[in-house]
Amino acid sequence: MSTSVILSKSDREALKAIYRASRDAEGGAHTGALAERLGVSPGTVTATVKRLADRGFVDHKPYRGVELTPEGRRSAIAAIRRHRIVERFLADMLGYAWNEADRLATTFEHQLPQEVEDRIFVALHRPETCPHGFPIPAKETADLPAMPPLYALEPGDTAIVAISGSTDPEIVAFLDTLGLRPGVTVEVKEKHPFDGPLVLRVDGNERTIGSTVAHHVFVQKTA
Repeated sequence: MSTSVILSKSDREALKAIYRASRDAEGGAHTGALAERLGVSPGTVTATVKRLADRGFVDHKPYRGVELTPEGRRSAIAAIRRHRIVERFLADMLGYAWNEADRLATTFEHQLPQEVEDRIFVALHRPETCPHGFPIPAKETADLPAMPPLYALEPGDTAIVAISGSTDPEIVAFLDTLGLRPGVTVEVKEKHPFDGPLVLRVDGNERTIGSTVAHHVFVQKTA
């Protein structure tokens, strides 16, 4: 039986949250952190984790937190893939802004049959990224590429910009004035010491961005 049939909305959202929390913490995800990410009570997370553990998607061990099994990891990546495809559909076919697609995708992505997801992907000409600039993983992929913050780059590095849908709208508006939008290529010209600002080349223009805001921008290095 496919995971698209047996996994509920809460199951998929939990798997995505466990995957992301595990990457951020470089270890198991803890129920308190998962509850905060999902916006639910710790008791609800505990029940969801138990259900996923009973089905073989996660391991939950004391003091180590929640860890995805190989099947759980594949299912988490599949859920992320679906979300990003639906976001691309909302942006490309229905005209929603990239920073609106994230919220709307979650409202109906879980009801899609797998064949509909596959047809949407083909109809969109097999896009490589979601509207935020994050890669759409291939089917059966077991992991996603690292997307470090912009501030992790060094002078001479070039990268493609990605911006999370959870980013503060005021920060998004400020980034837009600098030309820092999803899919834009940037080159680091200077990086001032002691958490100083970055000087970037964006669309042929030099822009300066502070370290705090630069940590809200994610990148996929190209050189």
